[in-house]
Amino acid sequence: MDIPSTEPARRTTGGDVLVSVMRRHGIDTAFGVVSIHNLPLVEAVARDLTFVEVRHEAAAVNAADGYARASGRIGVALTSTGTGAGNAAGSMIEALTAGSRVLHVTGQIESEFLTPEPASSSRGVIHEFPRQRQMLDAVSAYAATITDAKDAEAELEAAIACILSAPQGPASVEWPTDLQYLASPQEQRAADVRSVQPPAPASTVLDRAAAVLAAAERPLLWLGGGAAGAGEELRVLAHRLGAGILTSNSGRGIVPEDDDLVVGNFAASPEVAGLLADADVLLAVGTHFRSNETKSYRLALPGTQVQIDVDPAAIGRVYPATVGIVADARTALHGLLDALEGAGRRDDWAARVQAVRKRSRAALTEYIGGYAEICEGMRRVLPRRSVVARDVTIPSSQWGNRLLPFYERGTNIFPLGGGIGQGLAMGLGAAHARRDVPTVVMAGDGGLAVHLGELASLAGTDAWCVVLVFNDGGYGVLRNMQEANGFRRSGVDLHTPRFDLLAASMGMPYTLVQRPGVFEAALAEAVAARRPALVEVDVTALDPPPGPFVPPVHVPTGGAR
Repeated sequence: MDIPSTEPARRTTGGDVLVSVMRRHGIDTAFGVVSIHNLPLVEAVARDLTFVEVRHEAAAVNAADGYARASGRIGVALTSTGTGAGNAAGSMIEALTAGSRVLHVTGQIESEFLTPEPASSSRGVIHEFPRQRQMLDAVSAYAATITDAKDAEAELEAAIACILSAPQGPASVEWPTDLQYLASPQEQRAADVRSVQPPAPASTVLDRAAAVLAAAERPLLWLGGGAAGAGEELRVLAHRLGAGILTSNSGRGIVPEDDDLVVGNFAASPEVAGLLADADVLLAVGTHFRSNETKSYRLALPGTQVQIDVDPAAIGRVYPATVGIVADARTALHGLLDALEGAGRRDDWAARVQAVRKRSRAALTEYIGGYAEICEGMRRVLPRRSVVARDVTIPSSQWGNRLLPFYERGTNIFPLGGGIGQGLAMGLGAAHARRDVPTVVMAGDGGLAVHLGELASLAGTDAWCVVLVFNDGGYGVLRNMQEANGFRRSGVDLHTPRFDLLAASMGMPYTLVQRPGVFEAALAEAVAARRPALVEVDVTALDPPPGPFVPPVHVPTGGAR
């Protein structure tokens, strides 16, 4: 005899709508901070998918960003309204700068109290921020407000369509609390939205570009993040022509960096200057030519350039383009390869590229002194598919962004916008995206302190993630900048916690590296634990001492006029 259940039937909410949309797009994880303004969303995701609790809304977006970059899927961040959404704004700027596939779903006050845009009067509703939508517009590629419970699915799908449209970027959807409870999956209106992709390039433009490349005797490629997804085409093209491959930081790993034609993120180094001076054609793919990678746009590049970008405004924006191709990189490169069938390889030039590749790496390896052992040890211990998430710190900026090899783009995660303190949460997100391999976070003691609470978020998960803390007692990059420019040492020497006690309080394995010859074994032991672990490197004990790193920031000289 069946006994009837006395439990009430589960009520469906907007959380079920969100879960349905996430499943439709192959998303299995969301990161966030639970709040009275997102309870239905968190409850449903935690029940049916994976919800990873973080301590701060900025970290939720950074983790979703890291997840997106490492997985190739969309990262989802759930935050509260008002202050919570404001906390997330800085990390949304990072996602916007990087063109990351992040869906930020934030709460909003009850719909009956919302003030229609563009009015901004406040009636004092708890957690009200009258200009929240304007803020979201500023930090997102797309922003929307759900104003009807039946439109929730359509609004989420519209946001995802925008995320996946070229050029890609993050989207924010604010969802009033009452409409989260009232949205029913059975009552959603149909959503008919599609992502927008750039048109195929005209054959005449491809023929012009191919003619320029075929005539080149000393060709170079420069790859930015927009070249992602076209790695094999770029590798074939480079070897067909004997062309050297330079990259931005964001373009690293698109062609594996153990390829002997990859010079990499060394364009501004002295060893590459002669190569650039003698090159006669540059093919630039999906790059912004950022100021810190072009000596504040003073880096001399070949006068003949072919540029590929999905954004028409990017063509010729920094350096003049002889031929501009507005297209998806992979589509354009397929066309170029067809047009360049039978093109001859420049073996003498390729040999020179390979020599410059070796010299640039050897020079930096010598300059960084005791860091070289750490860089080489990391690569020996970590699988090729392991993510290395790097915060803004000297080891990251000096050698992690250039010398540490990467073999696919999704393993190369760093704050493109340069904001300190984001690396830990990015690594947390990446570790959830690639659970079969260890993730490593590179952070300084100063950057880690920005979101120290996220160590608890990491420790509370089963993420396979090792945090490397490079401890120099403050902001070493800024110390060097002050010293190099004759400034008084100010604001850079910080009170630093005892990381051994901190790790113990979190229940994390801990190792201190304080002499040469022990780092590789320490990292291998931490990786073997297959759970969150912390390795501290005492930077003052590096032997030989590394050369100083001064950020490539232009400081004007001369008196006022």
